[in-house]
Amino acid sequence: MSDLAVKIGALHLKNPVLTASGTFGYGLELGKYFDISTLGGIITKTITLEERPGNPPPRIAETSCGILNSIGLANVGVERFLAEKIDPLKDYDTAVIVNIAGSTVEEYRAVAEKIQGHARVDGLEINVSCPNVRQGGLAFGTDPDTTRRVVKAVKQTTQKPVIVKLTPNVTDITLIAEAAADGGADGLSLINTVLGMTVDIDTRRPTLGRGIGGLSGPAIKPIAIAKVHQVRQKCHLPIIGIGGILSASDALEFMITGATAVQTGTLNFIHPDGPLKIVKGLTVFCEEKGISAIREIIGTLETGINE
Repeated sequence: MSDLAVKIGALHLKNPVLTASGTFGYGLELGKYFDISTLGGIITKTITLEERPGNPPPRIAETSCGILNSIGLANVGVERFLAEKIDPLKDYDTAVIVNIAGSTVEEYRAVAEKIQGHARVDGLEINVSCPNVRQGGLAFGTDPDTTRRVVKAVKQTTQKPVIVKLTPNVTDITLIAEAAADGGADGLSLINTVLGMTVDIDTRRPTLGRGIGGLSGPAIKPIAIAKVHQVRQKCHLPIIGIGGILSASDALEFMITGATAVQTGTLNFIHPDGPLKIVKGLTVFCEEKGISAIREIIGTLETGINE
């Protein structure tokens, strides 16, 4: 059987398929559909220093080619997460990565510090798309210097691998990727959702309670692949590709372009066992192509053009 194992820094994954933050709960909710241990890893919903109620409903709206969401980082807070949610994951043989966020650099550091001592957590994924209230509402992930400071603060607090999740809603994503690398990141996740909005023509109001939300699903896959390609040219860090991955073929597109691993998001809502089918599909592809290790295809894109 072909070897599907990959590495993101010091983080070892048995296969390159993970579940995206915000689409797999705290890691246990979808366990009744399939054996979570078959996955390369799971990424929890975003955890903040204090409990957050989230945005007003409606929070999710379906579109013709994806899903709009405006959840607002609703979560139980880091103390309850560690007390109630993390221990049940000890029975699963897969990597557990905790997605974290904060309203200030200090909050990011504080959350990372509290999680650092928990042996069941294998890595952290930093969500840098939250408002930085000390800088007039700027998003952490749109300013290279702020991104660098957040990553550096977390890296100084933890010995666990740190992955930075990048937003596509910037002029040049490579500048943010390079800033994350300068801050000490071990890997990058890209992309987060694309800003979007839909309208109810009867009420003439936005379909989401907060108006604008984040679009995920098949519609953003070409955007995500382009961002992976751009970052791959400029940054040495391992990349985890995200955006509209519904099949093994989709995952392979990302990996050939330069991603070491992938995350499924919208798929988890459509077919809860979809990530498992992608793992099986990757195995079949490697065996049919005579590929002994899936690592052999990472970054093998042939553009046929001079860039």
